[in-house]
Amino acid sequence: MEADDLRIQVAWACRILALRGHGDFTLGHVSARGSEDSIYMKRSGLGLNEVTPEDVLTIDSTGIKLEGAGQVHREVVIHTELYRARPDVGSVIHTHPPHSIALGASDAGLSLLGHDAALFKDGVGVFDDSADLITRPEQGLAVSRALGSRRAVLLRNHGVVVVGKDILWATISALTLERAAYIQAIAVSFGGLRPMTPEMAERLHPDKYPDDYMADYWQYLIRELRRQRLDHGMPEAAQP
Repeated sequence: MEADDLRIQVAWACRILALRGHGDFTLGHVSARGSEDSIYMKRSGLGLNEVTPEDVLTIDSTGIKLEGAGQVHREVVIHTELYRARPDVGSVIHTHPPHSIALGASDAGLSLLGHDAALFKDGVGVFDDSADLITRPEQGLAVSRALGSRRAVLLRNHGVVVVGKDILWATISALTLERAAYIQAIAVSFGGLRPMTPEMAERLHPDKYPDDYMADYWQYLIRELRRQRLDHGMPEAAQP
């Protein structure tokens, strides 16, 4: 994908995440892997709901800025270390959604309570080395180890890191994780949990989450932003 298209996708992903409860002042960041070890990442100092394609920096595989105005996020090592460890990953998201934070601050894991949780049929990792900001390469490496081959990792008392093979998958996965945590919080209030079996989740997964659904979900979320007039500064065309 061309660099300009990736910048547009990163900006839309930021707006979508903000709309769905992932915003936290100017914190949180989204990136996409480009060609030749380039990474396109939201700049520091802006809320997710403010990002335009011009606010997406080009950085190298070590986190050094190559192009763009503004500062690189201090936690850039989350992105660089995950891309280094996971060649299959094309996008990394780190945000602070409330229900996922609450889940990560408890002894409970994510239960297979509904279709949302089935996206995470292989489990969700937990990083519990510390609740600090992830600013050193060795911390980023530890997060990648906690993630393993999964889609998401809960940073204990901190936030979440979600990955995908492209930015559409990463964004939908981040939204789905927060919804699954929210559903679990509701279910707990009713009493004992009745999760699906792993076999049920395995059967459900290919019908619920095929690749060709992602572009439809993405375009729906962009239409939702436009209906609410939250698309200021964004281009007319949105690349799926």
